[in-house]
Amino acid sequence: MSYRAAADEAGRRVGLAAASLGLPGGGFGVSPARRGFGDMACNAPFVMAGRSGAGKGAAPGIAERLAARYNEDLGRGRGEGGPAALLGEASAHASGYLNLSLDWPRFAAAVLPASLRGGYGDAGLGGGRRVAVEHTSVNPNKALHIGHVRNVVVGDSVARILEKAGFEVRVLNYVDDSGLQVADIVMGFEMLGFPEEPPPGVKFDKYCGDTVYAGAAARREADPSLEAERGRVLREIEQGGSETAGLAGRVTCRVLACQLETCWRLGARYDCLNFESQIVRSGMWRDAFERLKEMGLAELEEGGGNAGCWVVRGAAAGEEDKVLVRSDGTATYMAKDIPYAAWKIGLVGDPFGYEPYGAGQPGGRAVWQTVLGGGGGGRRPPGESAITVIDSRQSRLQRIVSSIMERFAAARAAGGEGGARGPAPFPPYLHLAYESVALSPATAGMLGLDTGGRAAQMSGRRGVYVGADRVLDMLAERALRETEKRNPGMDKDLAGRIAGQVAVATIRYEMARQDLDKAITFDAARSLSLEGDTAPYIQYAHARAVRVLEKAGGRGAGGADAAGFAALAAGRRERDLLLLISLFETRVAEAASNLSPKVVARYCRDLAVAFNGFYEHVRILDSADAGTAAARLLLVRSFASVLAEALGLVGAEAPPRM
Repeated sequence: MSYRAAADEAGRRVGLAAASLGLPGGGFGVSPARRGFGDMACNAPFVMAGRSGAGKGAAPGIAERLAARYNEDLGRGRGEGGPAALLGEASAHASGYLNLSLDWPRFAAAVLPASLRGGYGDAGLGGGRRVAVEHTSVNPNKALHIGHVRNVVVGDSVARILEKAGFEVRVLNYVDDSGLQVADIVMGFEMLGFPEEPPPGVKFDKYCGDTVYAGAAARREADPSLEAERGRVLREIEQGGSETAGLAGRVTCRVLACQLETCWRLGARYDCLNFESQIVRSGMWRDAFERLKEMGLAELEEGGGNAGCWVVRGAAAGEEDKVLVRSDGTATYMAKDIPYAAWKIGLVGDPFGYEPYGAGQPGGRAVWQTVLGGGGGGRRPPGESAITVIDSRQSRLQRIVSSIMERFAAARAAGGEGGARGPAPFPPYLHLAYESVALSPATAGMLGLDTGGRAAQMSGRRGVYVGADRVLDMLAERALRETEKRNPGMDKDLAGRIAGQVAVATIRYEMARQDLDKAITFDAARSLSLEGDTAPYIQYAHARAVRVLEKAGGRGAGGADAAGFAALAAGRRERDLLLLISLFETRVAEAASNLSPKVVARYCRDLAVAFNGFYEHVRILDSADAGTAAARLLLVRSFASVLAEALGLVGAEAPPRM
């Protein structure tokens, strides 16, 4: 049982009351009300006044009539049980809104036990529809830096939220192993004398990014003749079969393995790794390219700076054309992205075979990698829709890809392919954009980066970036010191695990709580604080709840009785917390519909604030009687369970100690 069930039932009964009064129904909503205006607010009187042509001034009168009929009908319906039994009476507000109330003792008795059962909060929004979510997709020539972490967190959180909302999600990681960045590091190893093994104690991905890639880029800028050599290397990588292509494969696989260690440390999970080189060599691009030409979307440029290139024309006046194929015959990033996008939603055939990647990933979830040969063997495409998480600098390119996918999908539908399942919740191809991440001057200083008092913007090309591992290490060290200070004598291994959980939650929550269209300046000291809008503040509320339950021992195990629920429902702070617990399903549905991890992050924060208010002002273990204590302990147990589940949707854990 949840708030959503009660609100849906209230809305249904408002509709029945309207019908019996001859008022136009439908089109109205029921939502949580502001304090002092009932438990739920319904805008039906305004909607009905507008539809009847009476104007907004008629809303208060309609509200009076609706409230009277609603209460009359409810008296008969509550005996039926179910959601109707959770409803209280309706009242008309002078503004014209219809205020609806809950029967709080019955609501508590229904919600709290339900919240402790598996599946609580499952929104059922997806109906089993398949959605592919692609994220991470960091070029395999360097370690992940703090900016990449936002991509990982947003993508992984969206995937978790969609799964909770009832979608069948396939998480993809696109490995750009045939681009110019890879050509740079291969050239560095093959021609510029960089040793293939990193110095002792240095991760291979960090070595490639800090030393080889940055060094090769600097040498190329100093010696323009190296541009031709980089072009040769790129062509050999795309064609495959040469020693150069073999070196590229070895290097990118080693870098990818290091990158995945970091991603798994952050709690990310994947289903399939896709390699750009395989897309290029599979022939998928040739098929997609022919379709682009047939549809008039790709044109051969005969003059100007793009002479000899195949381009997609700019959609708006003054917008530059986008090159698909260079004059030397090599494909650009966008040209490779088009067939991959089409594969994700089943618009082209599947040329891949699939095999397990390495030893798998933490948690036991299988992760596969594509291989050339064998074909898809009738495998379903990853999704009916594809959500691609890429930063906002790629927005124009992604708009072009999205437009092409919509035209491809429309052509398929016109041909009677694909079947019909009703309106899709998302377009065939959706770009989920986000803004950049910088380090605050203070945090950059903690990590040994002198920024002259300015925020540190990451740039792999210039070799100016702070690795995600380094930031996590710093956060974990600071969290460990605080954990040991607060828990003297705690087992070292336990303290280390908690510190690691706090570090990951700190960085993930900071990325998840922000609007995607806002740039982030990450400040370690603020984000690790036990006060304010931070992960440690929320985790500490959970640890408080666990401590209360531990002190209670077996008290309340027999369950709360009707008198206990009545006492619980009499308290404002108890009702505030109970209402938030009941809203879990509603918030999951909102986050999934809007692809917004912020909704869940804000929900976690609201839960923690409500619990801390309850904890600090309400007697729990020494309640006036055993029934009240049992009900309050059940509320604490419910809070701890729901908060841990909600934190898990943004990839944060809820440790039992802080």
